[in-house]
Amino acid sequence: MTRKQSTPALTPLAMLVLALLEERPMHPYEMYQMLLSRHEDEFVKIKPGSLYHAVARLADQELLAAESTDRAGNRPERTTYRIRTAGREALRARIRDLLREPAREYPVFVTGLAEAHNLPLDEVIDALRERVASIDARLAELDTLHDLAAASDVPRRYWARVDYIRAQNTAEVEWLRGFIAEIESGGIEWETFDESGERTDITNHTLR
Repeated sequence: MTRKQSTPALTPLAMLVLALLEERPMHPYEMYQMLLSRHEDEFVKIKPGSLYHAVARLADQELLAAESTDRAGNRPERTTYRIRTAGREALRARIRDLLREPAREYPVFVTGLAEAHNLPLDEVIDALRERVASIDARLAELDTLHDLAAASDVPRRYWARVDYIRAQNTAEVEWLRGFIAEIESGGIEWETFDESGERTDITNHTLR
């Protein structure tokens, strides 16, 4: 009995590569330029080396195939790739999984928030205010992307994620402002520290 080959796990960058090749064959440098022009680097970390590695890995997995190699002038050879049937199936399977299955993610901010009681209250407030300012700046960037897409008549299905990420950031910054106001008003007990950093007033907390 032949064992069915499992579908390779696809990273976000690998998904972008396969999605581009669904449009037409391309070489990696063209992929990189197109991803930047579409502002994909706002949502996925994209570096030339990482992209070339992703392409090579997808080729090893037989999800894409080299179609041709050419050289223009003194430039290095460029290999054009096309998506294979297995690549198309893997891409669609991964998209379905991501849409229907909430992933248990582990954002590092949650750990910082859980251990914030190890800092003096004024430092926590200052740090959270800086975070709020950073998120506000991010929201302004997302508004710019939204307006750009709308002005360019880009179909809504291509930039729905901009609104989704904006909604996430808006919810976070609203919660943070409320939390800052609560601890500033004394609504949450906080430990105090002396000049050496030692706790001087330790209170018991139900949630640690």
